[in-house]
Amino acid sequence: MASDQPTKTVAQSFSWLHRGTNEIFPHQPDSTDANENLEVRLAQADRPLRIKLGIDPTGTEIHLGHSIVIRKLRAFQDAGHKAVLIIGDFTARIGDPTGKSEVRKQLTVEQVKQNAETYLEQVRPILDFSPEKLEIRYNSEWLAGLDLSQTLELLGTMTVGQMLAKEGFAERYKKETPIYLHEFLYPLMQGYDSVAVQADVELGGTDQKFNLAVGRDLQRHFGQSPQFGLLLPILVGTDGVQKMSKSLGNYVGLMDTAQDMYNKLQKTPDALVEEYFELLTNLPLEQLPETARDRQELLALEVTTQYHGKDAAVAAQQAARAVAGGKLDHVGEAVEFSLSNVSFPAKLFYILSAAGLCSSSSDARRQIQGGAVRLEGEPIKQVDRTFESAEELEGKLLQVGKRKFVRLVRSEE
Repeated sequence: MASDQPTKTVAQSFSWLHRGTNEIFPHQPDSTDANENLEVRLAQADRPLRIKLGIDPTGTEIHLGHSIVIRKLRAFQDAGHKAVLIIGDFTARIGDPTGKSEVRKQLTVEQVKQNAETYLEQVRPILDFSPEKLEIRYNSEWLAGLDLSQTLELLGTMTVGQMLAKEGFAERYKKETPIYLHEFLYPLMQGYDSVAVQADVELGGTDQKFNLAVGRDLQRHFGQSPQFGLLLPILVGTDGVQKMSKSLGNYVGLMDTAQDMYNKLQKTPDALVEEYFELLTNLPLEQLPETARDRQELLALEVTTQYHGKDAAVAAQQAARAVAGGKLDHVGEAVEFSLSNVSFPAKLFYILSAAGLCSSSSDARRQIQGGAVRLEGEPIKQVDRTFESAEELEGKLLQVGKRKFVRLVRSEE
């Protein structure tokens, strides 16, 4: 269909391509060769290009740092191209050794499967899941079936010296920290993913350049046109010092409640605010508010809206302002949540999740069981408490813990 075809005019604006991009390779800005200039390749394409992003489900939670490459994948979708999201269910069993000072613990098949399911749910607010826009593949499709001769062919494309030049390996070798042979297979398998899906462009963080380059080499080896590599920055965490990481506690998770997400982002260090706007939003950078506080609030509101919707984000903002104003205990200052967003009859745990007071229905169940949930000041401990209509809840105060609460209303506003 015509709507699926990329724009072909050389005058096409590629501001979306370069926004937040650290590096594109190969890149000859003055070249008209579609093999050396990605803009030319995009402009001259007679079909949607295949844009590859591989994610290894080695954990259960994605944070905003991970979202950067996923947002760029969405930008390619919006430009008319096909996103190829590879779930590394096979490679996750090894774990990417990039930047690691020791061998990673290998995961079981069941662990990887469960993690993959949570990953897909978390990226739904970002990607267009239309079949014509997104292809989801699992690399066990082709990697699990490789026989020894095929594995030896992959190993024969790279020398030990090249492997030891990879970030992490060189450091471990120098420190005489063990490097296991199966770890050498990781970049080769990730590179083979590009062959399997015939990628035109691969996205990754700046720490992934080696792996993306291996993909180019393997595509040449197997007679394919080598992909372009597009590298994106590693996001600095909310501490303003180290990269965003769950283990460091300086992260904003995509599974955070609207209130938690807003509260974390409104405290973004001044020095990072513009970078966060560039990497985590589509707002024009030249139109940002002048004061630091206004920028922080706009950033928190915009990002929270992406993952929880406008109503929940505004409610989180109002609650945060109420906290700052010392009005938490004043019932009249409670933020509002419209019950028009709920289909009745409805379970209380669903309403808690929809209102952004809990990160999920399962989290809401735990809060109810723990006695943290109150309705009009009265504790509710019935996990399956059901409300038949909005009239039962209209005007009431729903609260979780001491600092999270909303006023339930029936209006659309």
